[in-house]
Amino acid sequence: MIRKTLFAAAALAAMAGSAFAAPAWTGGDDLPTNPLACDGTPGAAAAKPYDGGEPTGAPDRKGKKITVVDVPKLIGIGYFNATSKGIADAAKELGNVDVKTDGPTQANIDQQITFIDNYITSGVDGILFAANDPVAIAPVLKKALSKGINVVGYDANSQPDARQWFVNQAEFNGIAKALIDNMAKEIGEEASFAIVTSTFTTPNQARWIAEMAAYAEKCHPKLKWLETVEAQEDNVLSFNQATTLINKYGDDLKGIFGMTSVATPASAEAVTQANKCGKIAVVGLATPNAMKPYVEKDCVKSVVLWNPVDLGYAAMHVLRAVADGDLKAGATKVKAGKLGDLQVINGSEILLGAPFVFTKENVGQFDF
Repeated sequence: MIRKTLFAAAALAAMAGSAFAAPAWTGGDDLPTNPLACDGTPGAAAAKPYDGGEPTGAPDRKGKKITVVDVPKLIGIGYFNATSKGIADAAKELGNVDVKTDGPTQANIDQQITFIDNYITSGVDGILFAANDPVAIAPVLKKALSKGINVVGYDANSQPDARQWFVNQAEFNGIAKALIDNMAKEIGEEASFAIVTSTFTTPNQARWIAEMAAYAEKCHPKLKWLETVEAQEDNVLSFNQATTLINKYGDDLKGIFGMTSVATPASAEAVTQANKCGKIAVVGLATPNAMKPYVEKDCVKSVVLWNPVDLGYAAMHVLRAVADGDLKAGATKVKAGKLGDLQVINGSEILLGAPFVFTKENVGQFDF
């Protein structure tokens, strides 16, 4: 039976396919899991009061030109190139936003904090961010709020009171269901899998894994979770970690989940080089362009994601609505340009939509 567990680094080598007792995986926070129904019945978001932060002494920005900086986890990878494009597209469409994307070239929280702090000092009206660590980033975001700067997150959240709104690409339990269902379909109900993630505390990946564990235990209870390894959103490390898993578990390993847009193609490449296509399934989150070579060769059958261009586009529209005073505590929806009205969930989150599964039949229709 699958076990929900947070793997301490020192214990990684000891984890194998047999059952073991371990503390519950909580995704680096104390949030409860909420697995969706096994039969696909949609879940309903519970009503919750606004729990975001508020800027102190923010000037009247309604309709005025604003300067915004976007600080993602890192720059220079396909996924955040796509969100940056969406942000720039929305800013151009709005016509009253100057925006730039800037940030570290590695998924390093200390560097990300430094970038944000420098832009607070230099002076901006708004900050968009995707957090490398939800807790560590909170103080600098609260500093921004204290200076009257509007703060909106996307992709990876902070503590809620450290920003005003968070644009969630898809609900965590929805992503979890899509990943687990597709893996079970490919490897069977009693096979073993491992996970390659960024870090154990990166907020979105950690929550997805928590929900995956809960959903699998509920709906696919005979799946076996072998191990979770960290790869820092580094291509070489992700490849090496996947290769290590392949060598370590041999024929017992039937599937690898990639939890980042870097880990998934790197895992697919590791499976390819090990001549294990068709023997080890790779299911994960990645951009379609990165996965097309593996999907077209039938080495990967399921890529789960959303449109990151739309995610960035939505985040920019949300920040503009906040700056204009059109999106306030208690709102139930927000207008997001060509995306139409987006739903407010969980108090201070904006939901982009349901996850999408890219397959050989449709992956060629997308270019990002």
